[in-house]
Amino acid sequence: MIPVTKPFLPREEEFKEYLDSIWERQWLTNNGPLLNDFELKLKEYLNIRHLLFVCNGTFALQLAIKALELKGEIITTPFSYVATTSSIVWEGCRPVYVDIDPETFNIDPLKIEQAITNKTSAILATHVYGNPCDIDTIQQIADKHGLKVIYDAAHCFGTKYKNKSVFEYGDISTTSFHATKLLHTIEGGAVFTRDPDLLKKMLYLRNFGHNGPEAFASVGINGKNCEFHAAMGLCNLKHVDEILERRKLLSEHYFQRLANIHARFPKLNQDKDYNYAYFPMLFQTEDLRIKCMNQLELSKIYCRRYFSPALSTLPYVRQVKMPVCDDVVKKIVCLPLYHSLTFPDLDMICRIIERTQNYNIIESALPENFGVTIADKIETEINDLKSFS
Repeated sequence: MIPVTKPFLPREEEFKEYLDSIWERQWLTNNGPLLNDFELKLKEYLNIRHLLFVCNGTFALQLAIKALELKGEIITTPFSYVATTSSIVWEGCRPVYVDIDPETFNIDPLKIEQAITNKTSAILATHVYGNPCDIDTIQQIADKHGLKVIYDAAHCFGTKYKNKSVFEYGDISTTSFHATKLLHTIEGGAVFTRDPDLLKKMLYLRNFGHNGPEAFASVGINGKNCEFHAAMGLCNLKHVDEILERRKLLSEHYFQRLANIHARFPKLNQDKDYNYAYFPMLFQTEDLRIKCMNQLELSKIYCRRYFSPALSTLPYVRQVKMPVCDDVVKKIVCLPLYHSLTFPDLDMICRIIERTQNYNIIESALPENFGVTIADKIETEINDLKSFS
């Protein structure tokens, strides 16, 4: 079986060294030494000044909204994981959707201003697949209208924008360290800000509002993370350059092998240094996407429709039509991409897609009453491919 992703795991001996130290100290959570070390090493690696390691990426978004004291409407994207919208709703605000750019799949900055009302308090944009939004334009709009900016940068570890970590932008940027991410802590996330006062506020909010053993600065909640997750983060951070390089090599091989496929790929921001977090492709038609996914699944190769459904169609929001997003959702698929994926496996994935497309072209040219279609022979061809591999 080839899943859409697999988590990178360090050698057991590496992780066990940290576990032994946890057992020795018996300090499991509540701002332990490994958590502090992980935060410090993240800041050094990313060359940023302020961050907090939290329990997960969804909580990071909720914390950002709470810390900025947002009310009313938040302009956001319909093309992201559900946590982007659910965090807005959970915090008592209303998501207002703006359609996406047809080439980058990020929020279309040219459509943001027309969505602003006297109830708008912020823009929450996702750097889809780790590809930075039009950060400069979004910030100009926010400054003009006095709005806050939050970036859902869940996919962005290792991505730079104008030679700085993409986490440096916006009032608050958030990320995820979930097991599916290229740098993971099993479960986890982080918030980033350039404002030390805002960081201090989030520090209290993360830990019940404590500003002392028996003192409380404000209302708070338990959003801390623990020593075990920090230990996994410390292990994986040692390998992150290797992880990034491997994903780049695999992605470049995909691009070469799929050059003749009737599909296209997101246009990358020209000011970026990209992390190859995912390998998305937009098929020319929904029908071709469905046929390719079906044929891959017959060979136990599993892709994912990141992202489906469109967030603007969720049952707990005001549903609106987003023509570009609605079209992309029908045709998008992310192919398998992870550290241990082999080049022969990648080649087999691409051959199945190529064969399916070619048979689809031939079949579409046949008369309707032709009888058994050539597409019916694909499964036999796939079996031949697998034996060839």
